Amino acid sequence: MKATYHKHILEFKRPSGTSRGVLKTKETWFITIENNGKRGIGECGILRGLSADDRPNYQDQLQYTCQHIHKGLEVLYEENKAFPSIQIGLEMAFKSLESNNPFILYPSAFTSGQAAISINGLIWMGDKGFMKQQIKDKISSGFSCIKLKIGALDFQTELELLKRIRQNFSERDIELRVDANGAFTPTEALEKLKQLSDYKLHSIEQPIKAGQFQEMAKLCEQTPLPIALDEELIGVFDDVKKKQLLQTINPQYIILKPSFIGGFKGSDTWINLAEKQQIGWWITSALESNIGLNAIAQYTYLKQSKLPQGLGTGGLFTNNIKSPLQVKNGTLQYNTNTNWEFNF
Repeated sequence: MKATYHKHILEFKRPSGTSRGVLKTKETWFITIENNGKRGIGECGILRGLSADDRPNYQDQLQYTCQHIHKGLEVLYEENKAFPSIQIGLEMAFKSLESNNPFILYPSAFTSGQAAISINGLIWMGDKGFMKQQIKDKISSGFSCIKLKIGALDFQTELELLKRIRQNFSERDIELRVDANGAFTPTEALEKLKQLSDYKLHSIEQPIKAGQFQEMAKLCEQTPLPIALDEELIGVFDDVKKKQLLQTINPQYIILKPSFIGGFKGSDTWINLAEKQQIGWWITSALESNIGLNAIAQYTYLKQSKLPQGLGTGGLFTNNIKSPLQVKNGTLQYNTNTNWEFNF
């Protein structure tokens, strides 16, 4: 058995705005495993500036992992405890290697093209006109759930956008989620949540920066609209600490980005802990290429969540891997008539 890795720089079709800045490119890494004439492919979806494993020795760790691939998934998964994006890359690559089709990791009605996954339409930050156009496009494309990135524009402008949507679409027509990416301060957050709640939102992601456990716990207790933790889960590797975090903050939802939280095994742990506390959850991709998105979508479908998932990022890049994944009528689908174009 041998393994290799290589870098792939994804290029955005249009620079995409978040409260942490504007993204033009996205670095990702592929791990390929070969054994007995078969090949498996996995993606290590790191996001610089956000992933817990964004560190100078990242490539060294990838190299070590590939050189010791003979140790197997279980041992290497533990050895990469501080590198969640490598953990998921390994999970994908080994699952891909075992499969008769390297791109079908979790066979289901989804991969056979008979079922779809409901997803939210993502509205990126930008000027008012750009955001309004995105909202219009998503609604006309058949999305019944829209997620807006907020926190970069003037707050009143953002409220105006939400007001405009609600004037035309009730909460029965369109579910609205917002993601603040930690843009509010603890002192202003509750007042801003009260103003946002006027527009019948489904939830708000990470209203204040991660790591402020007591402030977030207080906010989750007093909030007029449900709060979903996102960045809060990043870098929490120990299962006891995961449990403590959920018990301390007691959020209404958690959002699982498998590339940031130890892959599928890590996601399973968070889901089990959340469900014991009656905390809701959904799964989101983290700007992976279609290789990673494909694996995450297949895993997500098996979970049979009733909520729209955050898996609509495949169309953002000019140089993504061509795949059977397609977004149609507010859902992610697997078009069995389209072939993969990936050069091993």
